Amino acid sequence: MDASAQPSIYRSIWKKKPALRAVYKDYYNIIQQWQTNGRTLEIGAGPGNAEHIGPDMVLTDISFAPWLDITCDAQALPFRDGTFSNIVMVDVLHHISRPAHFLTEAERVLKTGGRLLVLEPGITPISYIVYKFFHTEDVDLSTDPLDMSRPTTKDPYEGNQAIATRLFGREKHRISMITPKMKLIRKTWISLFAYPLSGGFKPWSLLPSFMVSKILFFERLILPIFGPIGAFRLFVVLEKNGDT
Repeated sequence: MDASAQPSIYRSIWKKKPALRAVYKDYYNIIQQWQTNGRTLEIGAGPGNAEHIGPDMVLTDISFAPWLDITCDAQALPFRDGTFSNIVMVDVLHHISRPAHFLTEAERVLKTGGRLLVLEPGITPISYIVYKFFHTEDVDLSTDPLDMSRPTTKDPYEGNQAIATRLFGREKHRISMITPKMKLIRKTWISLFAYPLSGGFKPWSLLPSFMVSKILFFERLILPIFGPIGAFRLFVVLEKNGDT
């Protein structure tokens, strides 16, 4: 499939699935709670579903779409140093060829006090089974997310869904070696039932839209206990400090 057609396909599915929109609205509400004041850069904005983040945004993606501001590679951002107060990326990091290149670029274009907000697939004992056997993308927990010998380019829609879990888990101590000004200030498991029942960006859904708020409420009650076992999402916030 032509990669340039993917944003339009995702956007079409997005419009047809109210339950999916409700689930993602909750995600963006969580993101918004951790944003700082100022201009926001969204990376991977191809589906065009981040209207809940705020008005002062620059939308980018590696594939062209008419609603985007700029088409660019996250590993070589075309912005000056200290341009943004926030960088938001949802389901993007695990598609990037070399996450280390992106992290250095994020540190560069963020202002001091700015934040990188990342929402990614989270690999837990339960979600691993679903992602591994019922999803088209790979799940490889043995991959080194900061391996600089990996190819610099690849199909942008191929990905390893385990990247964020590995990077912000057992490899988190290495982030400061690459981006000494970036500090991990938030890491939390979210999304137990609503997301997998929605079917994501598949054409099907097992979740009626009127049930989303009820399921999300129940999830929040039990996430502190069951998140590390069965969550499907990992939410991470890194903040740029002035001192190295």
